[in-house]
Amino acid sequence: MEVISYNSPRCCNLNRRLVVKKSSSRQQVKIPLCRKHRILCTRVQFRSGSLGLPNKHHLFLKNVYHGKGSRPFKALEGFNNVDPKVLSGNYNGYVIGSEDEMGRMSETGQSVTKVLIPGLPDESNGECGARISSCFWQWKPKFNVHYEKSGAENVNSPPLLFLPGFGVGSFHYENQLKDLGREYRVWAIDFLGQGMSLPFEDPTSPSREEGITEGKDFLWGFGDKTEPWANGLVYSMDLWRDQVRHFVEEVIGEPVYIVGNSLGGFVALYFAACNPQLVKGVTLLNATPFWGFFPNPIKSPRLARIFSWSGTFPLPENVRKLTEFVWQKISDPESIADVLRQVYADHSVNVDKVFSHILETTQHPAAAASFASIMFAPQGELSFREALSRCHMNNVPICLMYGKEDPWVKPVWGRQVKKQVPEAPYYEISPAGHCPHDEVPEVVNYLLRGWIKNLESEGAVGLPLLDDMEMESIQNNITRDLEFVKEGSKKSVMVRFLGSKFSLWNLIKSSLKSRFGKLETKSP
Repeated sequence: MEVISYNSPRCCNLNRRLVVKKSSSRQQVKIPLCRKHRILCTRVQFRSGSLGLPNKHHLFLKNVYHGKGSRPFKALEGFNNVDPKVLSGNYNGYVIGSEDEMGRMSETGQSVTKVLIPGLPDESNGECGARISSCFWQWKPKFNVHYEKSGAENVNSPPLLFLPGFGVGSFHYENQLKDLGREYRVWAIDFLGQGMSLPFEDPTSPSREEGITEGKDFLWGFGDKTEPWANGLVYSMDLWRDQVRHFVEEVIGEPVYIVGNSLGGFVALYFAACNPQLVKGVTLLNATPFWGFFPNPIKSPRLARIFSWSGTFPLPENVRKLTEFVWQKISDPESIADVLRQVYADHSVNVDKVFSHILETTQHPAAAASFASIMFAPQGELSFREALSRCHMNNVPICLMYGKEDPWVKPVWGRQVKKQVPEAPYYEISPAGHCPHDEVPEVVNYLLRGWIKNLESEGAVGLPLLDDMEMESIQNNITRDLEFVKEGSKKSVMVRFLGSKFSLWNLIKSSLKSRFGKLETKSP
C-alpha cells in the first residue's frame, strides 16, 4: 500500500491522508475485473460536530427543526426484564403478545400482534457496530466517486450496495453500514455531481467576461468553455446507471443486492433492468417513480433536438442567472431544515448530521452548476414503469418498503408498483416518511435482513413477519406492531404487509368497513 495526500477545495474540509489500495484479485470473484482502478480509503468515525461547520448551524437546526409545529415522540418507560438476546443484533425477532393482549388496532379494525425486533448496535452497552471506511474510486480521469464500506471481513456473505436520494450521499446510510455491516459486506456510494462525488476541479475554464459579479468566479461550471475531461458530461440517469455498473464490476466484483431510496431507488431499478446479471435483488425505499423533464436523445432524438441545452458544461448565460437565483433559495439553511421537516414524519428524530452534511455539500464551488446540470439533464432511456417491467420479465427479485407518511412519494405510488409486480413483498411502515432507512433504521434493517435470508435460503427461511404464517395469509394483508429499543426506551412502529392478492379496491373496502363498523359501535 502507498500513502498519499488528497487535497479538496477548502470549503469541503476533506484534507486528509488516504491509503491507496492497488487493484488486486478478489476471493470468490464471479465477474472478471474490467481494468485496473485506483481506490483511496481512510477510516472514518461519525460524530456530532466533526464536519467543521460553525456551531451556529447546529444551534439553528435545533431551533428550527424542534421548534413550532414539531411532534416530539414521547418515549415509553418500563422496558425492563427483556431477554438480553433481544438487544443483540443477531436476534430475528419474536411475538411478545397474543392478539387478545394487544390494544392497538389496524386500519381494518383488527387487533395487531406485537413483534419485538433488535435495535441498532448500542455502543453505550458495549455493542460495537461495524467499522466504516471512507474511500474514493477513480472511474475515469477526474471522475472520482466517493463511497463508504463496512463488513469487508464477512467474505462469505452476500454484498449489499446502497444508493442515496437526491441531495444526500453515502452518509445517509450510516445506520445500515454500522448495523448490517456486522453480517454482510456493505457499500454505499455518492452519485457523481452530488455529495462527496462532486468534481475536484472546475469543469470549465474561468470566465473572463467583463463586469463579472463579485464571488461569481468562485462558482465552478460558470466559465467560458469546457475542460477536455468534462466534454459531454451531464449528471443524468444514464450516467448514474453506468457509474453503478462499473462500480459493481470493478470494486465489488460480483452480483449485489441493491437498495435505493428516492432517486436512488429509480437508479437501482434502472440499473437492474439494464444489467440483471449483476443483481441478486432490488429493494425500493420510497423510490421516486419519475425523474427528468427533458426527452432522452436516444429514445426520442427528434424531440430532444428542440432543446438547445441538456445539462452540459458550461452553463448558458440565461441558465446561470436562473441557477444563481434558485440556488440561493434552496441552499439556505432554513430551506434545508424545512425540507427535513417535511420528509421526516417523526420530528423527534435527530437529523443534525444529515443537516450538516447537506449544508456542507451546498458550500462546494461546483454544487450550483451541478444542480443545474441535474435539473436540465434528459430522462433515462427507460421510464420507471418500463424498468420495472423489464426487471419483472428477467425475474429480478424485488422488495418494496415504503414510509406511509411520505409527503412526496405517497403510498399510492408504492401500491402501484405492488400492483405491477404482485409477487413482490410490500411493507408499508408507519409512522415513517420519505427516508424510512434513516427514520426507522431498526425496522428497515430487520425487514431487509429477513428478505435477503429468504432469497439466499431459496425460501427455506420465511419472509419477515411471515415465519409462522400459512400460505393463505401470505396472499392476503397482515399488520404487525414492531417494537424495539432506541436510546434506552422502547418504540413501536406499525408495518403492514400487502400480500399477492392485494388490490387498491380491496384496501378501500376494508378501510370503509372498518370506519362504518366503528360508527355503528359508537351509536346508541
